[in-house]
Amino acid sequence: MIRNQETLDQLLHMIQQFVKNELMPREHEVAEKDEMPQDIIDQMKALGLFGLTIPEEYGGLGLTMEEELYIAFEIGRTSPAFRSIFGTNNGIGSSGIIIDGTEEQKKKYLPRYASGEIIGSFCLTEPESGSDAASLKTTAVKDGDFYILNGTKRYITNAPLASTYTVMARTNPDIKGSGGISAFVVDRNTSGISLGKKDKKMGQQGTYTCDVIFENCRVPASALIGGVEGIGFKTAMKVLDKGRLHISAVSVGAAERMLDDALRYAVERKQFGQPIASFQLIQAMLADSKAEIYAAKCMVLDAARRRDQGLNVSTESSCAKLFATEMCGRVADHCVQIHGGAGYISEYSIERFYRDVRLFRLYEGTSQIQQIIIAKNMINQVKD
Repeated sequence: MIRNQETLDQLLHMIQQFVKNELMPREHEVAEKDEMPQDIIDQMKALGLFGLTIPEEYGGLGLTMEEELYIAFEIGRTSPAFRSIFGTNNGIGSSGIIIDGTEEQKKKYLPRYASGEIIGSFCLTEPESGSDAASLKTTAVKDGDFYILNGTKRYITNAPLASTYTVMARTNPDIKGSGGISAFVVDRNTSGISLGKKDKKMGQQGTYTCDVIFENCRVPASALIGGVEGIGFKTAMKVLDKGRLHISAVSVGAAERMLDDALRYAVERKQFGQPIASFQLIQAMLADSKAEIYAAKCMVLDAARRRDQGLNVSTESSCAKLFATEMCGRVADHCVQIHGGAGYISEYSIERFYRDVRLFRLYEGTSQIQQIIIAKNMINQVKD
């Protein structure tokens, strides 16, 4: 749902210029140094990027899902590292509080997320619990007006930078499935929290992930999101439904960028006395990529509009995430092929994008998990 087209167009123009003039020229720098320049972060704060989806009453822009995706299309056209630094504040780092948090929790954290004063992070995955999130082993034992957290979370985005962690932990050991899981918002300076070493990744340099370890970490009962035990897994799934749509849109933006670069290369690069864009096999890869991008864009926008209408989009968000991220991988492969040997050289952006976008098919639920979710939802509809 777009509330005011003129206002959205102004915001989009501002972000387009920021991406083109500030972010794209510094992609190589971020990848080489594996860090985000502070002046870029400061500009992001000034533009309000840390609070795009946070409700206006808490200092954010309060974008609808559809509006958020149009922003994601633009941000996706540059290195994913830039989006990651403010992405958790707009997504998995804050969504649990926005969706199910108490008013006290919202007032305490959301304004600081929106301004970029603090960065939020989301702790669900564990060493032995990834796609099977309901089997997580981190525990939260009630002790008077506190909970004692013990466990390790793995591959946690922005963990080294975060001031808060949204932590999924088992509060009822007698319930083995998802019903015994609760969600907590835990401050980084709480005693008993330690971090593992930063992960060395295939791509997305400039973004950081690491283990977050909780050892007899004592958090107040007020940290329990929503003040209710046993709803943490449901909160996490609602957070992921939204996050999957966002990643789908970022995948579309990245695919558009890769295709634009490949098209320009094909028009300029000559073989046998003519541009390679004149060769039909090159044209086929360009056309297939364009068609798939268009299809993914239509899917993700349709799902976003349904979510803005208040409909359950569990199936649609998984469909969009599955198709858009797989599409992005296929487009990346086509674009490397169009570049030929140059596509394997880091001088060209496609070499970096080829590695960077591979992650899209893994986080927020792997492609295989999306297939399972879609199929289970279909079967349950028949049973009902």
